[in-house]
Amino acid sequence: MPAPLTKCQLETPVGDVTLVLDGDTVVVCEFGDREARVARQLEQYYPDRQTMAGICPEPVKRAFADYFAGERDALDRIRTSPVGTEFEKRVWQDLRSIKAGRTDSYGAMAKRLNSSARAVGRANGRNPIGLIHPCHRVIGADGSLTGYAGGLDRKEWLLRHEGAILDLG
Repeated sequence: MPAPLTKCQLETPVGDVTLVLDGDTVVVCEFGDREARVARQLEQYYPDRQTMAGICPEPVKRAFADYFAGERDALDRIRTSPVGTEFEKRVWQDLRSIKAGRTDSYGAMAKRLNSSARAVGRANGRNPIGLIHPCHRVIGADGSLTGYAGGLDRKEWLLRHEGAILDLG
């Protein structure tokens, strides 16, 4: 029988974050108010794995603390292993290439991945490792803050925190 997955929570300035780890590798990262989404992901992708409450590994906690303290690339240190189709995995890996302080569009991603913006958007919406695979950095071609599972207020906060949106007011 495979080892159980560990589920833990971290407090952040934009709300609690729920993490599910396989050893020291993050397999799910969602905001704490998205518990139904976490449950669906566990049921769909890990039906044969038990999940136990635990403590987040120190390197993961440190990376999140550093990120919210202003080290914009700190989450890049976290090892991940999302489960999805091969195309979804390509999209999610491409998300990690969008550096903090920058944004990208669905269309530009689609061009890089030889796909359609709609397919990229769909894969983005299924991203099981938000924040670490930074789907919040993907915006509309016109610069609009389009859909984000964590909510547009959080998306805007994260982009401001990373310096991708400047407060010129």
